[in-house]
Amino acid sequence: MIKRIIQLFFIFIGGTLGYVYIPKLIVLLNVGDGSNWLTSPYTGAIIGAALFFFLTLFFVDSIVQAIKLFEEKIIKAPVTDVLFGTLGLVIGLIVAFLIQIPLNNVKLAAISTVLPIFISLFLGYFGFQIGFKKRDELINLLQISGRTKEKKKDPEDRKDPSLKILDTSVIIDGRIADICQTGFLEGTLVIPRFVLEELQHIADSSDVLKRNRGRRGLDILNKIQKELAVKVEIYEGDFDDVSEVDSKLVKLAQLTGGVVVTNDFNLNKVCELQGVKVLNINDLANAVKPVVLPGEEMKVQVIKDGKEQNQGVGYLDDGTMIVVEDGRGHIGKTIDVVVTSVLQTSAGRMIFAKPKLLEQAL
Repeated sequence: MIKRIIQLFFIFIGGTLGYVYIPKLIVLLNVGDGSNWLTSPYTGAIIGAALFFFLTLFFVDSIVQAIKLFEEKIIKAPVTDVLFGTLGLVIGLIVAFLIQIPLNNVKLAAISTVLPIFISLFLGYFGFQIGFKKRDELINLLQISGRTKEKKKDPEDRKDPSLKILDTSVIIDGRIADICQTGFLEGTLVIPRFVLEELQHIADSSDVLKRNRGRRGLDILNKIQKELAVKVEIYEGDFDDVSEVDSKLVKLAQLTGGVVVTNDFNLNKVCELQGVKVLNINDLANAVKPVVLPGEEMKVQVIKDGKEQNQGVGYLDDGTMIVVEDGRGHIGKTIDVVVTSVLQTSAGRMIFAKPKLLEQAL
C-alpha cells in the first residue's frame, strides 16, 4: 500500500513539474512551431507524470525500506523522546518560517529560493536535536511549573521535598522496605532509571557476591512496588554529561528538590556539601538502637583481635562493634564488660569498654 502511495506522490510531482516546465523547455529547444501540441501544458503534465512513474520503478523499493526502518525506530523509541523531538522540530520550522518572510521580498533568486530551503532544513534539524537531547531538563521544568502554577514564590517553594530518591546502596540493603511498611517514610519513592541499570549490571556480574546483591536489590524493588502501600515512580531521564551514578542522584535531587535516601557515608557527605537534603538509613538505625551510657554493664563475646595492642572486638546482636580494652586474652569467651565511651557517626556506632574484672581491680 505504501509503495502505491509513494508512486502516486511522485506521479503528481512529475505531472505538476511537467505542466509548468516542459512546454517552456520545448519552446526553448525550438521543437515544433509554437502551435505544436507538444507545447500544451496538459501534454507536459502527461510526459512529466510518465517520466517520474518510470523513475520510481528504480528507487521506490529503497524508499519503502527506509520508511519502514524509520518507523521501527520511532516505535521502539520512548514516547518522551518522540514527543519532545517533534516539538523541537515544529518550533524550529516556525522560526524558519518567520525568518523567511523578509527574504521573500529579495529579488535575487539565490536568496529568495535557495536560502529559505537551507534555513528550514537547518533550523528544523537544530530544533529536533534540542528537543530530543534536552528532554530531561524540559520534563523537570514542566513538573516544577505544574506544581507552582498558582503560587510562584522563592525557588525553594517550587521544589517537592516529598520525593524520596533511592540510591543503589539503600535498595540492596533492604531495610528501606521495612521502613516503608511501618509508614515512617512518607511521600513518593523515586527510582531513577540509571539506578535500575546499575542494579541490573550488578545482578549480571560474574562475581557471585555482587550477583546476589544485585538480585536482592531487584527483589526489594518488586516487594516495594507490589506489596507495600507506597507510591513509586520510575524516573526515565538521564544526565548524559554526568558519568557517576552518585553525581546523577545529587543533580536529580537539585532539580526536583527531592531528598536522597541512602546508607552510603560518602554520598551522605557529598549531599551535605552541595546543599541537598539526605536521609541516611544508618542514622535512623542508630537512632532507634538502645541507648548505651558510660558505666553500664553488658555481656560480650570477644571474637577477634582489635587494631591496637591487647584490644579485643565483639559485637552486639544488632551488629554494633564493641572494642574491649585488654580483651585480647579473652578471645572466644563471653565476659562482663563496663562501657567507657560511645562513638556515634553516620557510618555507625562504636562502643568502647573494658572487662569488669579489670574495672573492679582498679
